[in-house]
Amino acid sequence: MKRSSTLFLRVAVIFIGIPVLALCLFLLPQIANEANEAAQRGSDVAYVVYGILMVMYVSAVPFYFALYQSFNLLSYIDKNLAFSVLSVRALKKIKNCALIISGLYLAALPMVFVLAQNDDAPGLALIGMVMIFAPLVIAVFAAVLQRLLQEAIEIKSENDLIV
Repeated sequence: MKRSSTLFLRVAVIFIGIPVLALCLFLLPQIANEANEAAQRGSDVAYVVYGILMVMYVSAVPFYFALYQSFNLLSYIDKNLAFSVLSVRALKKIKNCALIISGLYLAALPMVFVLAQNDDAPGLALIGMVMIFAPLVIAVFAAVLQRLLQEAIEIKSENDLIV
């Protein structure tokens, strides 16, 4: 594969990571400050916001680890190691990270429902469900690619033994 196509994918991975970093550095602390002010005024919903913010911060760790593994996968492709055990391991780690993120947001879903009920915003619950299913789709896709790659490696090794 040409290096330019993997370069494009590397840039795309960087552009995927930048908004999440900006969210963690700028928007979430601002929301935490507003929740802190609401907690000082006696609002019980502020503690629900704290829980959601904690889940969002914790989910950034597996997100960036999955981005790192995608960089590794692209470097394996550059080195003509796409059909190797290393690629299968990277896809497995990406799958596990996506499952962890989905599980974290699944655990936060009751808090999102409380917040949506308090603000009378049913669309918020829908957004919470999207945050569960998007990483789940990525996990399923990575699992399918992992299995296909594993089978391709097995077929390749059988062919190498025959010749």
